[in-house]
Amino acid sequence: MDLAVAAVAPAALALDKHPALVVAVSGKSLSASATALDIASEGALANALAHADFDGKAGQTLALYSLPGIKAGLVLIVGTGNLPESGELSIQVWHKVAIASVKALPGKMGKALSTLAELPVTGSTLSSRISDLARFALEASYRFDTYKSKKPASGDLLAKLTLAFADKADLKAAKEALVWGQCIGTGQNFARDLGNQPPNVAYPGYLAEMARALGDDGSVDVNVLGEAEMHKLGMHCLLSVSAGSAHEAQLVTMTYNGGKAKDAPVVLVGKGITFDTGGISLKPGAGMDEMKYDMCGAASVLGVMAAVKLAKLKLNVVGVIACAENMPSGTATRPGDIVKTMSGQTVEILNTDAEGRLVLCDALTYVERFKPAAVVDIATLTGACVVALGKVASGLFSTQDALADELLAAGQRVDDRAWRMPVWDDYQELLDSPFADIANIGGPTAGSITAACYLARFTKAYPWAHLDIAGTAWLSGAQKGSTGRPVPLLLEFLRARAAA
Repeated sequence: MDLAVAAVAPAALALDKHPALVVAVSGKSLSASATALDIASEGALANALAHADFDGKAGQTLALYSLPGIKAGLVLIVGTGNLPESGELSIQVWHKVAIASVKALPGKMGKALSTLAELPVTGSTLSSRISDLARFALEASYRFDTYKSKKPASGDLLAKLTLAFADKADLKAAKEALVWGQCIGTGQNFARDLGNQPPNVAYPGYLAEMARALGDDGSVDVNVLGEAEMHKLGMHCLLSVSAGSAHEAQLVTMTYNGGKAKDAPVVLVGKGITFDTGGISLKPGAGMDEMKYDMCGAASVLGVMAAVKLAKLKLNVVGVIACAENMPSGTATRPGDIVKTMSGQTVEILNTDAEGRLVLCDALTYVERFKPAAVVDIATLTGACVVALGKVASGLFSTQDALADELLAAGQRVDDRAWRMPVWDDYQELLDSPFADIANIGGPTAGSITAACYLARFTKAYPWAHLDIAGTAWLSGAQKGSTGRPVPLLLEFLRARAAA
């Protein structure tokens, strides 16, 4: 879908040449643009609403065709629900309304003009609303049909959406905001594409090739380590995960230098388990197909790097993805094996299905060489986090309050929320092993917390945060597919850092 911005005052909407217009209704109250169209149609719009089964609930839509006095063939009404006492929509309702409006627009209309940027949203500016609408439009129009022998008709998708605002003086800012929103949406959809790939395609080497493609124009420097190089570095913990697979593990580094040469980079570390059988600690068969999504942490880092490059963000960013396939075989790591990490600490592997922390701990030691300003790791790490937070919020763990607050605020601003969980020393004793420095699991309780406590042992050299996205990285059931989260959160976090 192509996106554009245009200055169109509500009074001019009736004569606008777009085949379709999108306007909002809050409960029974018409927005400024809806009111202008009602006046132009001599009350036909309000009369149609009064006789339709439409009560203005958030995300509810109604298509009105051929209204008198209006040049557009279709006026799409979208409900926002009743405005709260503040008079402003929450970011969550705003997100729902915008997505619903795009999905309800018939592709046969070809082009449409949306007036939703005029809606009042808590904590927003016109620029942030334009960025949001651009991102939401790309999110709503996303399709993954690469492997369908019969593709959906192209007419099902709207070709172009223009975002309207009233004052021509805002045109420059709106264009800049549109670009940023497109960058986020493009990065998020890139991550979704990677997550949705089947595991017989998206093995560790495939992710490395996707990273190399990002560096083709020279804007991102890409370095790939194979197993021989990782062995020399002492990354035996990471290598223990790929020991049962026919595919070599890969450690991929993507370096983007958009800031000053002396500025310490922000480092993002993604878990890239391209398929997780559980290894010798084999998972139940039901739902195992969804373990192709165990590389969504790596996919989100690739999506962020793609967006940062497009946006030419003025910040130094390093993306590292630790990629392996966790398979059972005669060469696979066993429960009870003890391996040495790159840091020199030894790990007793009690459960080979707790493999994400095994690849991440070596990657987190490796990134010390970048002398980072901050490190954020992103991983579909624990089922315990899904139990705790479901599909709504990602789990956030950090020993630094300031860094945690930055990430929480970024997630709230873009409706890609996280919830902070403890990384208290009280939990560390659950990881004690009688035979090694640390065990890779901590027992049946506090599973997401002990996983974070495990990672914390390898992050003493820099400010660190961990995002457990096991609940938010993909959806199951009829809507099964990658969400591309937490790409929006991470990009908003980086944008704020660059602005500061």
